[in-house]
Amino acid sequence: MTLPICFDDITAAAQRLAGVAHRTPVLTSRTADALTGARLFFKAENFQRMGAFKFRGGYNALAKFSAEQRTRGVIAFSSGNHAQAVALSARILGMPAAIVMPQDAPALKIQATKDYGAEVILYNRYTEDREALGRRIAQERGMTLIPPYNHADVMAGQGTAALELIEQVRELDGGGLDVLLVCVGGGGLISGCATAAKHLLPGCRVIGVEPEAGNDVQQSLRTGEIVHIDVPRTIADGAQTQHAGDLTFAVMRAKVDDVVTVSDAQLVDAMRFCAERMKIVIEPTGALAAAAAFNAAVPVKGLRVGVIISGGN
Repeated sequence: MTLPICFDDITAAAQRLAGVAHRTPVLTSRTADALTGARLFFKAENFQRMGAFKFRGGYNALAKFSAEQRTRGVIAFSSGNHAQAVALSARILGMPAAIVMPQDAPALKIQATKDYGAEVILYNRYTEDREALGRRIAQERGMTLIPPYNHADVMAGQGTAALELIEQVRELDGGGLDVLLVCVGGGGLISGCATAAKHLLPGCRVIGVEPEAGNDVQQSLRTGEIVHIDVPRTIADGAQTQHAGDLTFAVMRAKVDDVVTVSDAQLVDAMRFCAERMKIVIEPTGALAAAAAFNAAVPVKGLRVGVIISGGN
């Protein structure tokens, strides 16, 4: 079966993003290493433009628009980070943007999306279907719909985070990674990251991390088909997805080794550790991979482990 993205798509995305996206730092912590018995390398996407990895996929997708698509503009649906990514990318590329956001999204994310120049259309995430709403508005206005994860250009853009991480770890000490931990919502980030990691480091295990309350991808990979769940009640608002996409699921089935879960309490502890010991602010979803390492949700002792910190909004 031909997968929706390949390694060449990620290197092409990296070229589009060069000089536009930040090459975010890779952080290390002796305290974190002592806590886990591993060598941890944290890819700090909380320092990315608009505060999260989502800028990579959003900009890569919009940068491929035709002149007519740019004139008509883009519409997206998102709980916050994809919203800001598309809004900022549209502003950079000079096109109109409309974003469908849940009424209960963090006020900071709603305001930031507006500040980037996008029109925000609010909906009730518990009673309305954001995908149907986005499709309807796209059809009415002639805009191009860019979903938050189930889109090849978005997935390829997100994969540049792992591409950079692996390059940066080699620059640090010449080594590779045994394990790569990646937060999972709809699967866009881990699809891209797994594609990059398995090409560059075939022996690296790629492990996804979901909140306990929203383990739809874990269930999907273990049953072999996409599982739909109710909106999960978790502080990890970026992982409140109800199901994986068909494109992301195809890549995850082929390239992701496992998916584990962590509790909201463990997310809070990981956020506190990052604030107190590493002096960085990360959001709950951004703490998923770190929480898995800190709480031995994945065996990491004695291993070299990449940890994607997905955002800080």
